Amino acid sequence: MSLNENKASATTAPRQIAIWLFVICGLVALMVIVGGATRLTDSGLSITEWRPVTGAIPPLSEAAWLEEFAKYKTIPEYTEVNAGMSLEEFKVIYWWEWGHRFLGRLIGVAFFVPFVYFVATRKARGALALKLGGLFVLGGLQGALGWWMVSSGLADRVDVSQYRLAAHLGLAVLLFGAMFWLALDLWPDEKPHGPRRLFPASLALAAAVYGQIILGAFVAGLRAGHSFNTWPLMDGEFIPKGYFSGAPRFGDLFETIAAVQFNHRIGAYLLAAFAVWFWFAARKTALRDHASFVLHVVFVQIFLGVITVVAATPIGLGLLHQAGALILFAAAVYAAHGAKRDPV
Repeated sequence: MSLNENKASATTAPRQIAIWLFVICGLVALMVIVGGATRLTDSGLSITEWRPVTGAIPPLSEAAWLEEFAKYKTIPEYTEVNAGMSLEEFKVIYWWEWGHRFLGRLIGVAFFVPFVYFVATRKARGALALKLGGLFVLGGLQGALGWWMVSSGLADRVDVSQYRLAAHLGLAVLLFGAMFWLALDLWPDEKPHGPRRLFPASLALAAAVYGQIILGAFVAGLRAGHSFNTWPLMDGEFIPKGYFSGAPRFGDLFETIAAVQFNHRIGAYLLAAFAVWFWFAARKTALRDHASFVLHVVFVQIFLGVITVVAATPIGLGLLHQAGALILFAAAVYAAHGAKRDPV
């Protein structure tokens, strides 16, 4: 084999793995959005059992549908919120949740089969194989975490715990970011970006975006987007009444509707200020395009957030806002990775 052929082979395998990881990132993003739709349509508790294998087959007969509906009728969400729901109405929410779980299974297969192939053909070995194996394990934990979240709404409450929802979304976004970073590592690119001095700031920016996504999970968990549907004030006040449920306590920061929506709004303003500063710091460097893209996406995302809350979070806008959050996170990760590439 010639030297040129060796170089081509060395480049092809990482590129193939990177493309595969980018595709999986897209599937994870789709699953996050479908999960958002499941939340917005109140479908997440429609399947009351965790059957990782047999659950892939939906009800195929009227008797099977009636059996699933009977299980749903035993949980508080039905008795306290949806009493009298028809079987046809149940099928609508069931299909949303089933689709979300099926997509998770599909992602598992779409990751595992190529992973085995790349390891078996020694295209992925050593540290890379361990990293890919770690991502697969995280994906499996995400499925278990999803059931842990759902189980919180099956006995003593009519919805899932906002803390468990935030954990479930947080791990999904973390998995998305880790795969995206690894794919960027593997993508052939001889041109350094930099400067390296901006690497800590760019990592902090990505972490800030991640934190804002977690704050958004608490908004979703408490359905806070259906309240305080004014902007820039919240029902005429900057700090809304009801921020604390009584005597101030730490838990109120994540347990009152007023608090979680206010925190998410303030987080957006702080993130915008950080993005502006980062753009100024990077505007005369090779990282300027990365910083500019992040800045533009931040302000588009804030605009989407404002119109979403003013409109009381209709499904379409809610999902668009959630998709925007993933795009912003990917942009911030890309900027951080660009700063890391500079060897100087």
